[in-house]
This record gives sequence, structure tokens and C-alpha cells, in this order.
Amino acid sequence: MNAKTKPGTAATTAETTGTVRLTMAQALVRYLTAQMTEVDGKTVPLFAGCWAIFGHGNVVGMGEALYQVREQLPTYRSHNEQAMAHSAVAYAKACGRRRMMAVTSSLGPGATNMITAAAVAHVNRLPVLFLPGDIYANRRPDPVLQQIEDFSDGTVSANDCFRPVSRYFDRITRPEQIIPALERAMTVLTDPSECGPVTLALCQDVQAEAYDYPLSFFVPRIRIARRPRPDLNELAAAVTALTRAKSPVIVAGGGVLYSGASAALTALCEASGVPVVETHAGKSSLPDGHPLNLGAIGVTGTTAANTAAQNADLILAVGTRLADFVTGSRALFAHPGRRIIQLNTASFDAGKHGALPLVADAREGLAALTQATEGWKAPDTWTKKAKTSKAAWQKEAVTFTDAPKGNAKPGDSHVIGAVQRAIGSEAVIVGAAGGMPGELHKLWQAGKPGTYHLEYGYSTMGYEIAGGIGVKLARPNEEVVVMVGDGSYLMMNSEVATSIMMGQKLIIVLIDNRGYACINRLQRATGGESFNNLLDDAWHVEMPRIDFVAHAQSMGADAVHCGSVAELEKALTAAKAAKRTQVIVIDTDPLIATKAGGAWWDVAVPEVSVRKDVQAARKTYEERMKLQKVGE
Repeated sequence: MNAKTKPGTAATTAETTGTVRLTMAQALVRYLTAQMTEVDGKTVPLFAGCWAIFGHGNVVGMGEALYQVREQLPTYRSHNEQAMAHSAVAYAKACGRRRMMAVTSSLGPGATNMITAAAVAHVNRLPVLFLPGDIYANRRPDPVLQQIEDFSDGTVSANDCFRPVSRYFDRITRPEQIIPALERAMTVLTDPSECGPVTLALCQDVQAEAYDYPLSFFVPRIRIARRPRPDLNELAAAVTALTRAKSPVIVAGGGVLYSGASAALTALCEASGVPVVETHAGKSSLPDGHPLNLGAIGVTGTTAANTAAQNADLILAVGTRLADFVTGSRALFAHPGRRIIQLNTASFDAGKHGALPLVADAREGLAALTQATEGWKAPDTWTKKAKTSKAAWQKEAVTFTDAPKGNAKPGDSHVIGAVQRAIGSEAVIVGAAGGMPGELHKLWQAGKPGTYHLEYGYSTMGYEIAGGIGVKLARPNEEVVVMVGDGSYLMMNSEVATSIMMGQKLIIVLIDNRGYACINRLQRATGGESFNNLLDDAWHVEMPRIDFVAHAQSMGADAVHCGSVAELEKALTAAKAAKRTQVIVIDTDPLIATKAGGAWWDVAVPEVSVRKDVQAARKTYEERMKLQKVGE
């Protein structure tokens, strides 16, 4: 075996000729250690580590292989396979897709536990390498422990569940197959358009089989994501549409952050006077305090952003899928003559909503638009109106985030205000499904790019704490604040113990509203009665009395319960100075939600019901459906 080639240098002939005999698993991990990238001018490993929970399907093959490279490719242990994969997803997102992680599990429940996280990565276009163990390729001991047998297809295993949630899927049934499989995997993982999860299902007998691998396969390679520039014809059409607009708006999606295009976005909006609105994935593209950043758009949007979106005759969507929460289920963009430009690296997304496609990297595309529209400005009345609307929203938002008067229980918005005041805008806020993301989208004041980390593409309960660990690994010098409801905490809290074990300090704000309050509010808003969401309204023999403080302490965290917003702010201030994970619990009112802002969301109401409230909600629903613009 030859010495490693220094990253960024050419390999010698001796280092690229000949072979080395390795097991398939050893070849896989050695290949991963040879993949490099550049971040801020420095060459660093592309794979920052591998998360692993070992079982009989991967402990012998992958376990032995990972042990041999543990210094170059750290192996991290979690307490749940879904959680460790969430951490890998969050790490990739926090790194702007420039770096990533692998995850490996045994076959059976270990593998299928990761399906949800694979879907998260797929929806959010994030790179994660899934390496689940698989059944025996030689089939000698069939059926093996944990094997799912298909009565009509002997090639099927439980890992086939990964197919619809992987951008590339392969099953390795011979050791030499790992060569083309890894090359294809890297193409997908590092491609700005195709980016997403890759699954290589590793037959457990093949993991241990040896092959004479060419040394050239392990030569270090620096992989830097390409930045495609716009087609000149598409650029010309976009420039024409933009410069003819009287009330244009820019929608900043996650692609702005993945591309590192915040400066380019700022340059275009300041040169042209076009206001910016932000999706969940795109929030923090501009600092919240920027006068042309109108804030969140859509169902969870601000009054300023949604008013602009309703009146916009041109929508420049940058790096976004324009999903239903952004478009108000295709009813928000109400201007009768409105046009949409989709600036996106993926042609699949660029063609949505009948848009003018502008297929390009976000940074390159924005720079090209800025140059091509030099000297053009949106009408001054439109820009001034946007700034005035932003200032008005800022004043209004304070009324929702100020501490409640008297002894009233706080709502999510009051908790957000306390975190904002005590922690500040430079911390990274992590959250996921439930009511908190909607309030954060409207009300959190992100201070710089990448400080707002919400998983809302797949709306995944249980992501929060595991995701916080991934963010902390990616941004170790920043305060990471996880905001999680009691319902989501109860789904996946084991990663509190993981954060302690790994020395990754998190500040976890646990909002106890005794149930799934967000869905309860949706249930009531569509004419239903509170049913099976809050603990009080669920079937029970005895009401649960959960001591979240004691629970968190039992896993090694410091924990405290706060009886008021004032106590919460004091606890948060103390938490900043702490060295280990802090869990701060506060009781909240499940019915309080910010009424201002927001747009309609298409949630189908039953056509037939004996209840008058549901009948009334159905009539409203049918009226709103008429506003949807489909196929225009």
C-alpha cells in the first residue's frame, strides 16, 4: 500500500498503478477518506464522518473497515438510526452542501428507521450517503435474521424502501461493483441539480469479500460543486420580463444559501430596489434588519411579504420549489398579469408554475441579472411602499413577541421574543414541524446567513434535537438553540444523551403545550372539534404527568422549568455561559397563535358533515379554491 497523495497535488505513477487487496467495506471507506473539497480556500475532507449503529448486518464488515480509518473518518454513535441520519442531514444543510456525512446501519429495522431521514434529505435536496446492510448476495443462509421475503421476487429486500427517497440507489452484490457505484454516488452527491441522498445497500457477505482494487481508485480528489451560468436566451427573456415589471418581488429560497449567494442577492435588490421575501429554507438570505427584506412569505408569512406577493406582477423565484406553503397553495400570487421567473440549478424546478426558466447557479444567475439590468430600477413608489410596509410589520411584530401581561400563559411568539432578547440574532435557531416553525418564520430576526435552520420541506417531527447536533458539528463556535414542542420531544429525545456524550452543547427550549397544538388549531380552524391532538382530548385512562426536567437530567443535561417569560430570559442568559447541553422547559397556551400575516393553505374540508361548523368551513374552502391559479 502506498502513502497517501497530498490533497491538491498530482499523484505519482507509482501511486496510481497496481492494485491493493481489500474487502469491499475497506475499499468503500478508504475511497470516502480520499474525497476532498474546498471551504474558504482550505482543502478539507468532503466527508466529515460516518454515523453508525452496528448490528449483525454491518458490524463485522463496515465496523472493521471504519475502525481502520477512525482517525481520518470519525465514526459517531447515536441512540437511534433515524436520529443519526437527521444529524447527517442537518450537517449537510449547515455546511451549505459543501460537506456531508455517511450513515450506516444493520439491515432490518436499523435500515428502515432511516427511511424518514432519507425522505427529509430528498425533499430538501441535501447530500447524505446511506449505507444500510443488506441480505446475503449468495443466498446460502436464506432467510436470514431480519430478512423481508417477497413471495414473488427474490431480489427484494427491506432496503427497496429507500428507492423512492434516494436520488441514486444501488445494491452491491459483488465487491467490484463498489467502484462504479461510488463514482455514480459522488456525481449525485456533489451535483447542484441532482443533489440528494444516495443509498448503497451493502450485502453483508459482500462487505467482507476481498477484491484487488486499482490504486488509482483511491487517489485523493478535490470535488467542488459546479456553478452553471445562465443560457443567454433564457437570460435575455428574464431580463426583458424583469425590466418591464412595475411591482416585482424576489423570492429567496434555500438555493440562495446553498450557493452562497447572499451577497449577490443583496447587490441585485439594492441596485434595483426590488424587495425580497423569504421561504423557510431561504430565511436568513438577507439580515432581517435589511429594509428591503420583507420577511417570510406564504402560509407562515408576514403581512409585508404577503401583501407584496399578492400585488406583484413579476416574481423572481431564486432556488425554491415554490411549494404550497410559499404560494398559498397557488392562490397568493393574485396579480392578473403576473409572471414568474424560476432561477434554479434544476430544470425540473425551473419549469414549475409555467415560469420562465433561468437554469443556473443562484450566485451566477443573480450576478448575471444584476449586470444585465444595470441602471434599471423598479418604480420608486413600489420600493418605498415595500420599505414602509416592512417598517410597519416590524412595529406590529413586537406586539406578539413582548412578554404577556399579568399571569397569562405565554404562546410560542412570547417564547420566541424571550429567546431573541436573551440570545440574540447571531445564534443558529433549529426547529422542525409543528406550530413553532410558523411563528419563527414570521417573527425570528435572523442576523446573518445560515442562522435560521428549519426542517419544513418534509415537516419532520423528531428532527430538532438530532438536527441540532448536526448543526453544532458544522458550526462548533456558534450558539445553537433548538426550539421543540413536547410532542416532538417525546417522539425523539434520546439525542439529548448523544449531545452530552459527544460534548456538543445545545440550548434546548422545550415548549410544553400538552399535545400536538398546531394540528389542534388546524382542526378547529376547519370546523372540527378538538380531538386526539391535545392530551386532554385524547383517549386516556390516566392523564400523563411528564416531568421533562427530571427526564432531561436523567440523560445528563442541565435542566430547569420556568414559570414565566421573565424566568425564561434569565435561564437563557445563564445557559449561554454553560458548557453542556441545557434544557429549559416552559408551559405555554396551546391556542395562542399570531393572527397577523399568513396566507390560505389548501387543507381539504369534508363535503358532507352533520356539524354546522364543518359545513361553514366547507363553503369557505370552496370559495378559496376559486382563487387558485393552476396551469396559468
